[in-house]
Amino acid sequence: MAAPNARGGSSASPGSGARVELSGWGWKHSGRDTHALRGVDLTLEPGERVLLLGASGAGKSTLLHSLAGLTGEDAAISGDHEGSLLVDGEPANRSRGGVGLVSQDPETQLVMARAGDDVAFGLENLGVDPELIWPRVEASLDEVGFPYGLRHSTGALSGGEKQRLVIAGALAMRPRLLLLDEPTANLDPAGAELVRALLARLLAETEATLVLVEHRVAEVVELVDRVVVVEPGGGVIADGTPGAVFAEHGRSLAAQGVWIPGNEPEPGLPPAPGGAPLVEAVDVSARTPFQVGVRAAPRRVVLEDVNVAPAAGTATALTGPNGAGKSTLLTMLAGLGKPYRGRVLPRGPLAQADRRPLVRWPARRLARHVGTVFQHAEDQFVTPTVRDELRFAPLRAGMGEHATDAWVGELMERLRLTRLADVHPYTLSGGEKRRLSVATALSSGPSHAPDVLVLDEPTFGQDTRTWTELVELLGALRAEGRAVVMATHDQLLLRHLTDVRVRVADGRAVQYDQGSGKRAASDAVREGKA
Repeated sequence: MAAPNARGGSSASPGSGARVELSGWGWKHSGRDTHALRGVDLTLEPGERVLLLGASGAGKSTLLHSLAGLTGEDAAISGDHEGSLLVDGEPANRSRGGVGLVSQDPETQLVMARAGDDVAFGLENLGVDPELIWPRVEASLDEVGFPYGLRHSTGALSGGEKQRLVIAGALAMRPRLLLLDEPTANLDPAGAELVRALLARLLAETEATLVLVEHRVAEVVELVDRVVVVEPGGGVIADGTPGAVFAEHGRSLAAQGVWIPGNEPEPGLPPAPGGAPLVEAVDVSARTPFQVGVRAAPRRVVLEDVNVAPAAGTATALTGPNGAGKSTLLTMLAGLGKPYRGRVLPRGPLAQADRRPLVRWPARRLARHVGTVFQHAEDQFVTPTVRDELRFAPLRAGMGEHATDAWVGELMERLRLTRLADVHPYTLSGGEKRRLSVATALSSGPSHAPDVLVLDEPTFGQDTRTWTELVELLGALRAEGRAVVMATHDQLLLRHLTDVRVRVADGRAVQYDQGSGKRAASDAVREGKA
């Protein structure tokens, strides 16, 4: 989204890219003791296409938000700044009309109840001729592959569908400065490729200046002509063409966790022992949420007669297109959503604790046996600091103070959260929030960890170091006999930590043995149903 400046638009000529100048610029979030970035000296010429790199938590999203005019006096994000940041010669918070931003969390950018209205919102704020608005809205939705009509409820969208909608809104405004923060992170592979192809075409046709944040560098490097690397609490540490930066700094950047092409992480994982099912979805069907309003779309079936049984000592991955129902199925497997038809039943040790369907379990019992990581990390934070968030579960599980502090300290160290121990979880970066949300699911400790771990995109926003730590933590729990169930588009995660793959599409869920590509010979898949 964007808002017009005082003159109702751009100070640059139509179609031209914006010029960006940062001199000695720094930013410190409210409540933080250290700067997110400091001493940044950087100039972007109109039309340049820049890939912004750095380890998780290096301040990349902060810089994009500042370029979009969201920081500073009377802005959405409070804190202290130093130095200057200018877009076309003006402070960024006075030149927002020509800036389009796609942030890490699309949820924060949706402002309207219906999809078409949300895309039109920015155009109306810019004073675009009303006769031109809706053709541009429809064209933008079509370009990003948005699968629904203009009146579809934004509240009924999956995370990936929300991301497509936000991208459509940004592109419809034809910005002079386009800021993209991991724009394909929540998209299925086909959707991600569609968006990258769209960006390549738009950049070839326009003179817009682009600043792109993306951890998986190899997928986007052909879109850019310049790479800028920033360090946590500091400034620019590398700047040049992709080839020059990777040739000169590739080894040191890889050591800092930057995803350098050809340097993929190799986690050390113990073998999966396998075991009997711990939870089973039996003939489960699910419908879209009820929508309010006279023009609300009727409810429709998202999943129909799904049968899947995650087993102890295995990692099960749910894959498939955006909006297919992966998160819905995860929610039901976690006992947090009630199926329209069918049941999700405990098996093995869980059935010994309570034989009722999981959705009927008391909250305390469910939390003891099933750990959940939501797609929207903030939904599960309940305390004012990172340390307290991690102490909450082990103390409730009966772990002593000394043991709790030792385990929490180890988790924070492994997931690089130690320096953020006293920070409010809501102020973390997207990658830091994801690490904290996974850590909270594991925070009861190895001996008290839930029998089943249900995770929605657990590796989102991670650098190579934190990605490896997350995967190794989950691999260790799998080796101890826990069942790991995750929805993911991360191909590297699928390669390293997946024993069973369940493809969710067209209302069905078909299970395959990982590596063989063949349908699993399992009662979890019933011909004609799953």
